[in-house]
Amino acid sequence: MKKMIIFEPAMCCSTGVCGPSVDPELLRLSTVINNLKKNGILVERYNLSSNPQIFVDNTEINRMLNTNGVEILPVTMVDDKVVKIKTYPTDEEICKHLDISEKYLKGTVAKITRGCGCKDGCCS
Repeated sequence: MKKMIIFEPAMCCSTGVCGPSVDPELLRLSTVINNLKKNGILVERYNLSSNPQIFVDNTEINRMLNTNGVEILPVTMVDDKVVKIKTYPTDEEICKHLDISEKYLKGTVAKITRGCGCKDGCCS
């Protein structure tokens, strides 16, 4: 499975619901990431104010910040390669980069269960 990491600028929360106005883009991203997690797909998110050490430890992010400043954030990486800078990935981009269907973004995908789902596990 591919690994997506989003490095975000300093902010007080990742949901976009704090402060004087709601950021719909952060709210969308939080919802998408929560839906992915429910479906077993983990997307890591790091905020510069909450997780500064990861920005130092990641060689590529550290280099980008030293060269371009914090204006480069957010930065999205997939399997240690930068795939997007300065804006969050769209739903379509997330699906493309993770090689998943859009149904994973909308809610829980039906899990394959043993049997047909009948009371006894098999139809007569």
